Amino acid sequence: MRAQRCVALDGPEGLRLEEDLPTPDDEQGTRILVDVTAAGVSFPELLYCTGRYQERPALPFIPGVEVAGTVARAPEGGRFAVGDRVVAATFFGGWATQVAADPTMTFPLPPQLDDAQGAALVMNYQTAYFALRLRGRLASGETLLVQGAGGGLGTAAVQVGVGLGARVIGLVSSTDKADAALAAGAHEVVLVREGWARAVRARTAGRGVDVVFDVVGGDRFVDGLRCLAVDGRVIVVGFTGGPIPEVRVNRLLLTNTEIVGAAWGPYTRVDPSMPQAVHAALLPLITGGVVRPVVGPRFPLEGAPDALRVLQDRAAVGKVVLEL
Repeated sequence: MRAQRCVALDGPEGLRLEEDLPTPDDEQGTRILVDVTAAGVSFPELLYCTGRYQERPALPFIPGVEVAGTVARAPEGGRFAVGDRVVAATFFGGWATQVAADPTMTFPLPPQLDDAQGAALVMNYQTAYFALRLRGRLASGETLLVQGAGGGLGTAAVQVGVGLGARVIGLVSSTDKADAALAAGAHEVVLVREGWARAVRARTAGRGVDVVFDVVGGDRFVDGLRCLAVDGRVIVVGFTGGPIPEVRVNRLLLTNTEIVGAAWGPYTRVDPSMPQAVHAALLPLITGGVVRPVVGPRFPLEGAPDALRVLQDRAAVGKVVLEL
């Protein structure tokens, strides 16, 4: 087995491509062995590889939180058979030619999607649906502002928001990311520049938006709050912009608004049935053509350090993918 291993918490420089590694262990025979054809590259992996995530695996470890591929071995009597196309949330181990996946976190890869799109499906779209529908209570007819709408998670939130019947405004930092957000289905986009919050409110005739999907944090967080309508919700999904923001809660009191946390990974441990239910909810959006993961930069397994650098430089347009 070939794999990229993180041998030092130095970001891209801490990765090493290693050959002839053993097949992943499955002593109990309960896991699904997947021959990996594509693996997602996401912001948590950059945090893992720099020691800045809440969980700190012991070195060395194989990064890779999500994969697409074919089943090489499966438990008898389970839902999958050898040769089935699948996607899986692995949390670790995905940047390898083979990975052992938990059946509860493994899903059929719909025929409408290719392997690279499959590698972009699990973490981003599960997170987007969990955050928007289950945590943020986004309803048809509401207006949604998606921060970072040109990236992998942002384009996923745009598509899920459209699928849920919302009017979607994408907030982006460049014209190429604006193009990606519009291609993903955003009804309109606003560029990040001085006064962008006023520009968003102007797009709603001064009313404000019902929901803000915030994966950026940092200095944009408070301006996101300023964009809210009465009864509006900011959904905190991540902090790709750097510092974790703070807020004076009297603002929430006076405006009758909410801040909602949405951490998909930890919630899978609270409700292990949730990921399968979310996948079932996403299938009609996939078959209907609303959900089509936007794949951006593609790298071979050898190029994993460069893939991380794209995220490090905040240059990703669409989902970054390793193709094996």
